[in-house]
Amino acid sequence: MDRRRFLLASSACALSSPALALGAPAADAATPAAARPRPTPQQLAWQREELALFVHYTVNTYTDREWGEGDEDPRVFAPTDLDARQWARAAKAGGFRSLILTAKHHDGFCLWPSATTAHSVRSSPWRDGRGDVVREFVEACRGEGLGVGFYLSPWDRHEPRYGSGKVYDDVYIAQLTELLTDYGPVVEVWFDGANGEGPNGRRQVYDWPRIHRTVRALQPDAVIFSDAGPDVRWIGNERGVAGSTCWATVDPARVPYPGFDRPWVGEALQQGDPHGSAWRPGETDVSIRPGWFWHAAEDAKVRSADNLIDLYCSSVGRNSKLLLNVPPTRAGRFHETDVARLAEFGRKRAALFAGGNRLAGARVRASGGAAPARALDGDADSYWQADAGEAWLEFELDDAIEFDLLCLQEAVAEGQHVANHRFEAWRDGGWKTVAWGTTIGCKRLERFDPVRARRLRLVVEHSYAPARIATVAVYRGG
Repeated sequence: MDRRRFLLASSACALSSPALALGAPAADAATPAAARPRPTPQQLAWQREELALFVHYTVNTYTDREWGEGDEDPRVFAPTDLDARQWARAAKAGGFRSLILTAKHHDGFCLWPSATTAHSVRSSPWRDGRGDVVREFVEACRGEGLGVGFYLSPWDRHEPRYGSGKVYDDVYIAQLTELLTDYGPVVEVWFDGANGEGPNGRRQVYDWPRIHRTVRALQPDAVIFSDAGPDVRWIGNERGVAGSTCWATVDPARVPYPGFDRPWVGEALQQGDPHGSAWRPGETDVSIRPGWFWHAAEDAKVRSADNLIDLYCSSVGRNSKLLLNVPPTRAGRFHETDVARLAEFGRKRAALFAGGNRLAGARVRASGGAAPARALDGDADSYWQADAGEAWLEFELDDAIEFDLLCLQEAVAEGQHVANHRFEAWRDGGWKTVAWGTTIGCKRLERFDPVRARRLRLVVEHSYAPARIATVAVYRGG
């Protein structure tokens, strides 16, 4: 069962008209650059991390289930060799920069000794009831220089007060407060809108304004995730694929709260909205295994490193951030296969960019604007400023180069503007298209068969404000 059954699969949600799906006005409409949204420093730092690791761990690990019922005996939680430092080291080897722990999943079991319930590690035999997974997780992340994030499920199948309105709200806020005050700085707080026991069961209307106020008060530098934001949004599927058109801007009215469900929601989350009033970049979550929790039957079904590279390109390479789930085993450690795949992914990702930008040293000229050479200086905040909505940037080298990977970046601290672009090589007396796309944003990656050329050109075919291109780079990754 999908972890968010409240949301329709995006493949079934698309509207018949792409323009309607984007919520875009007429093509000749333009938004002044000053009016277009920009990221907060926290949002910008969050996206530039590129990679985060999700850690799904609870009683489900020991009952061989994906969703717990809430009636599990806490004594089933009995890791024999829990090593959160191993999780953090494996994440770091793969190039991941923060981790998010399921501090409480839908079953209601708390991985810390919460004062709100006995349904926690306090009632388990692990560490003789004196253990705290959250504490060990936080210390491990900090020991490896990685950011800390928490997922606290609002749906609680164990808590008898669930569905009682404010009474349950108070319990939930108390749990959130414990996590956000007792464990130091947090970079991301992760929510979904999973809700209720079905048409005849208990349902809770979550007090999202109060939840958000609590996070803002206790961890003002943390970004808040849900399909409705308010800081970062779900990308609309759990396949690891962002939209080939992916705006960081959204219209908040289209997905007003977590769990909002309409036929267009999948497309709205995938694509964003070029005319949206809120900056809300996408997070693309996917598991390294078929399930989100560890199951012995899936030990031979771990994603390959090549598949993880594909996911990197279809998430980070489409103006999103990748959140990859890796679940601990019953021992409390990542399985050796998962650890090996993370390390191999890290090596293969580094190999993609080995040798540096092959355009380095090229002569640069532009259709107009200011400082075209800054597109080659390697600084994500330094950029060529175009002077029109249609513009080009040309690179010429003394000798031909061979490449199979293109990396483009807008200076997104100044907003996201490019709506259509193409990349060309001069061959046989004319410009030939190597890659074509719509949005660029924080990062755009395109892979293709090897190309050899001496002159190359980025063409901005349409931009809602003059483009600010921070990076044009090509690599021969093999």
